[in-house]
Amino acid sequence: VQLQAFGGGLVQAGDFLRLSCAASVGTFTTFTRYTVGWFRQAPGKEREFVASHRRSGSIMYQDSVKGRFTVSRDNANNIVYLQMNSLKPEDTAVYYCAAGAGVISSSMGTSAAYYYWGQGTQVTVSS
Repeated sequence: VQLQAFGGGLVQAGDFLRLSCAASVGTFTTFTRYTVGWFRQAPGKEREFVASHRRSGSIMYQDSVKGRFTVSRDNANNIVYLQMNSLKPEDTAVYYCAAGAGVISSSMGTSAAYYYWGQGTQVTVSS
């Protein structure tokens, strides 16, 4: 599985962005098999979980983005979106999408549960 995240940019606080993660899967598997997660890493900080969309349809968010971010997926086109509204300066980070098979619900927020990672896209929110 190959993942490519895009859609980042420089915005002001209160603005919105939509990140996309395009997946390329092999011939003998389908995108619907995978749980897809979004993670982010700010300068000098560890990578942290943002949101995840499990193959079963269950969704999980980090507490700090609940009510502002929405994760969705277009299985027909192998794309996962992260709609980010009411952005704050503390949302500034490189955002990564990741995919994993067999991710159980209790592991959705754990980076180790995801085997495939995209290259990241920079989101910068100015105050």
